[in-house]
Amino acid sequence: MPRMNEDKHSSHSATDDLKDKAVEIGQNVREMGGQIGDVAREQYENLRDKANDYYKKGRKRATQWEEGVEEYIQDRPIHAVLMAAGIGLLLGMFWRRR
Repeated sequence: MPRMNEDKHSSHSATDDLKDKAVEIGQNVREMGGQIGDVAREQYENLRDKANDYYKKGRKRATQWEEGVEEYIQDRPIHAVLMAAGIGLLLGMFWRRR
């Protein structure tokens, strides 16, 4: 009879151990999920900041290019008009062929 009580006790203990392990695993999974979320947020913020920096740099370069073109047109207006006409002629010939 003592053996029967031992079996019930060890069975109950094994069940408790499994429940405890399941709870522990659940907590670990939740913690890992939180950590993954934190890493994902950090990566998103880094990418957003880089994209914003690239946008600002591109906008600055476009503005500089625009200012350079305006300066060129003001310095050499006849030259600029002839170049624009030549480019227009070439584009017209190209599109006509298609």
